[in-house]
Amino acid sequence: MPQMTDERVRAGMNREEDLSLLNEVSMKTAGVSHLEMCIQCGTCGGSCPVAMDMEHTPRMLFAMLRAGMRDEVLRSNTPWLCVSCYHCVVRCPQEVHIADVMYTLKGMAIHAKLYTNATAPHFSQTFVDMVEAYGRSYEMGLATRHYLRHFPLRLPGMMPMGFGMITKGRMAVMPKRIKQMDQLTAILDRAKQLELNS
Repeated sequence: MPQMTDERVRAGMNREEDLSLLNEVSMKTAGVSHLEMCIQCGTCGGSCPVAMDMEHTPRMLFAMLRAGMRDEVLRSNTPWLCVSCYHCVVRCPQEVHIADVMYTLKGMAIHAKLYTNATAPHFSQTFVDMVEAYGRSYEMGLATRHYLRHFPLRLPGMMPMGFGMITKGRMAVMPKRIKQMDQLTAILDRAKQLELNS
């Protein structure tokens, strides 16, 4: 039986290691994740600007992966709070690609529909929809759709800031499609095909 550290006790981990989930996440992460190299030092959580709001620190989440706690990991708010600042990655002594693992966990949670709050997954999907349609983010459409869906009463309060961004040329009113959109579409279609086959 693994030693019961405070982190493991708080995560409710009292089972033997099951590395199948850890290996699955590692294989689904772009590049080489080094996930299996985590030594549970806690540098990631200590470096994270939003760790205090996470249900589980990254090291606890990785211990939960080792324990095969699929549902608990995918329901955690930790990946959704990751701001991709890469402080954890830069400071990790084992060079674990923590932020990339968080992207993988978000994708797995969306695919399995194992998230507690739909706000972040819906925002992610709206962003992807914009990129697939225009080849880039369309901020006006992204913000409008997001706020109408999740925070409709906040939308009027956002209008002055939006108007200021438009008048200063920081945000476009209409979306602009990138050149050679067909090439990006072919790349995205191939990526989806590879994902289905993996």
